[in-house]
Amino acid sequence: QFLMANKLDTAMWISRLFTVYCSALFVLPLLGLHEAASFYQRALLANALTSALRLHQRLPHFQLSRAFLAQALLEDSCHYLLYSLIFVNSYPVTMSIFPVLLFSLLHAATYTKKVLDARSSNSLPFLRNLLEKLNANQQNILKFIACNEIFLMPATVFMLFSGQGSLLQPFIYYRFLTLRYSSRRNPYCRTLFTELRIVVEHLIMKPSCPVFVRRLCLGSISFISRLAPTVA
Repeated sequence: QFLMANKLDTAMWISRLFTVYCSALFVLPLLGLHEAASFYQRALLANALTSALRLHQRLPHFQLSRAFLAQALLEDSCHYLLYSLIFVNSYPVTMSIFPVLLFSLLHAATYTKKVLDARSSNSLPFLRNLLEKLNANQQNILKFIACNEIFLMPATVFMLFSGQGSLLQPFIYYRFLTLRYSSRRNPYCRTLFTELRIVVEHLIMKPSCPVFVRRLCLGSISFISRLAPTVA
């Protein structure tokens, strides 16, 4: 009854569980390496479906206008719809599947708890305990996702020079990263950029750090700071 009363949420729950399943079979290729590549694509396509459904839930009245597009780009679901489209036809990269896997796992866990509560307040205590542990580590998981988002930027450049990526991929991914940096709902990408900058500056200011390394790092920090979008 609860599932039927919340059909859109239930559809997203099922697609997220399917994303977790496919992502796990890519990361742990139990059915062979050839099958793992197909599970990679399935995971990203399932994530694209979930993101599209979530975007429709947030913005139900589609309009072919600049204002609607600007509003859609503020939504995290739009960011990950773009993310899925960037990587779905690319060479499989393990780093790129972790954000999809972990976001799906967190959201699926939240809805699973609602399903359990609708069934009975004491149903499946073992599963409830696992969900509580997952929820307790949510902040660390979100930071790990943000770290993956950041380090995928140099990875796309490396893929381009190694012949495994397209020329447009780094530019489109840079756009995705600026959207994540400006996200209203998820500040972890901005937080991680700040924390990484503090750590690097602390290390290069040590007397043991070679001067050319210090200059290189300071130049890189300055360049990346100029690329960062302005956040309201």
